[in-house]
Amino acid sequence: MSNPQQLRYSKEHEWLSAAEDGVATVGITEFAANALGDVVFAQLPAVGDTVTAGETCGELESTKSVSDLYSPVTGEVTAANQDVVDDPSLVNTAPFEGGWLFKVRVAEKPEDLLSADAYTEFSNG
Repeated sequence: MSNPQQLRYSKEHEWLSAAEDGVATVGITEFAANALGDVVFAQLPAVGDTVTAGETCGELESTKSVSDLYSPVTGEVTAANQDVVDDPSLVNTAPFEGGWLFKVRVAEKPEDLLSADAYTEFSNG
């Protein structure tokens, strides 16, 4: 399992892209997708919602369990991935590409996110 080097990671298993024009993309890691099993439902934050770093902002339901979705940063949601709402299995098949979850206008630079190597070490615990 390889975690893209250009992303940053939370200990709740979300990833965050570098902000472009102040907007970053959020998804869950391959590790989290594998742990969840087959995702069958995604409840994502709505455009215009304010999300807070480390707090829940939605949930993912799989054939095994329901898992809270945490925001790795504080900011305003600018997009939710309707493709994932329509086909939640994208979270499993393409967690770093088509399975992204939402985009957020970052209000403050996140302090506690991990590099790809640090996240790999953390998730392999």
